[in-house]
Amino acid sequence: MSSLRLTQKLQQKMVLTPQLRQRIEMLQMTTLELSELIQQELDENPILEEVQTEEEIRELAEKILDQNADGTEREFEEPDSSGESDWDDSDFDERSAQLNGHDGDMSDETASAIEDSVSGDSDDGESEDSSDPFDDVDLGREFQDYLDPGYKTQEFEYKEDSPSFEQFLSGSESLSEHLEWQLHLQKLDKEVELAAVAVIGNLDEYGRLNADDEEISEMTECSLEAVEEARRVILQLDPVGCGARDVKECLVAQLESRGQGDSLAAMLVRDHFEDLQPHRLQHLSKKTGFGLEELDEEIEKIRILNPYPGREYSDEKPIYVSPEVYIEKVEGEYVIYFSDSGSPRLRISQTYQHMLSKDETSKETKDFIKDKVRSAVDLLRNIEHRRQTIYKVVECIVRRQSEFLDHGVERLKPMMLKDVAEDIGMHLSTISRVVNRKYAHTPQGVIELRRFFSEGMMNEDGEEVSTRILKLKIKKMIEEEDSKKPLTDDKIAKRLGRDGVKLSRRTVAKYRDQMNIPGSRERKVLI
Repeated sequence: MSSLRLTQKLQQKMVLTPQLRQRIEMLQMTTLELSELIQQELDENPILEEVQTEEEIRELAEKILDQNADGTEREFEEPDSSGESDWDDSDFDERSAQLNGHDGDMSDETASAIEDSVSGDSDDGESEDSSDPFDDVDLGREFQDYLDPGYKTQEFEYKEDSPSFEQFLSGSESLSEHLEWQLHLQKLDKEVELAAVAVIGNLDEYGRLNADDEEISEMTECSLEAVEEARRVILQLDPVGCGARDVKECLVAQLESRGQGDSLAAMLVRDHFEDLQPHRLQHLSKKTGFGLEELDEEIEKIRILNPYPGREYSDEKPIYVSPEVYIEKVEGEYVIYFSDSGSPRLRISQTYQHMLSKDETSKETKDFIKDKVRSAVDLLRNIEHRRQTIYKVVECIVRRQSEFLDHGVERLKPMMLKDVAEDIGMHLSTISRVVNRKYAHTPQGVIELRRFFSEGMMNEDGEEVSTRILKLKIKKMIEEEDSKKPLTDDKIAKRLGRDGVKLSRRTVAKYRDQMNIPGSRERKVLI
């Protein structure tokens, strides 16, 4: 029979502190996610304050300087480098009351409000522990840029000609909105119009009707004849073919709208659609009695049709992209700067610093302020660490991919995550977090940082060629091929060999599959 007993065990274990966990999480955040986190901290931490915008600061500075020039208000002295002010208590109380719109003693009101927010009785006489870790935080030196500067304005790096956020997102009209707008221009019976609205509401992103006539009839309490009439109306709206139940019906509707409803092309779609898919011209010629050339001409009419008419009006939710950094060439050299337009600027409130130095502030209030200051300091440190890390990674990318930034994707060089990690002396996982979902505004457009990385292979001249460039070459060859005689993987490999790049047929097939391009036989498919 086993018995319970106490044992000691020695083991090494990695423990993530909340500060380190926040630092790791912030590295992989996008700009929008970081702004949400900062806003949440502003709501929860009274020590943090948001710096006013440049225009507000400029107006405030001009107003105060004008008042000083008129002699209506004296100029306050700037706090020294240690973060401590030369004001006495009366000056501070008077200034706090002015800034907060009160005429009374604001320092006592603020202290009283914070004392009410913490639990416990006041104990001003109890001395603080001399080994308080809060003393290690030097607010005057390490975080001088984040302290409240009083009436003084701060320097901002601001580019008035920076691309606006509207350039990175464009809204489009949905398929249902486009169809309903046209439907309201038609003179239809009320029952047919009601059924037509229900038909539009049951279309998928490609314009296909997913519901049966019986379902729509029960849904709208309309007759089956009204539902069918509504569907015929929608089939002829722009884009033509929406409301069809399959590809065959969609293509026939498009041919009818072109006045080719009785043509050979429409007959092929209606009666021989299964033979059009694998391009069985010989078989079609025997079944229909038409020659190969005549069939080929009719098939060309079918090729230009769109089997998915609703795709261009797809109402998928847009992906919001905000560039993290901007890369611009100034006087022959690339300059990197951050986009801070969407992120609040933070500083540590000077009001609470003065409360820490006041003797009448209770110990519970001081402990509360210290705890919030520690949290604010950790946040500011992690934000600065994130900026420095992103800057180092982007700087390394710019140094390695300067030719791509100058000339385009044809000059993209092979680059791996481990190459950047070795250059800047960081771990591979850190680099992966930095480049994930981060975008840069470059001379070549807005590009995800991860798109700069690709594998490479050697050509006959001993130069490394990016696999992304090879894929683009393969894609270009396929786009320019004769649709009647598509290029096989072996022919593509031979053409690349003449350009000095030796690839096997299997490698070409692998790259083609990665780009979701069908094989030469499937590329003969009409749809």
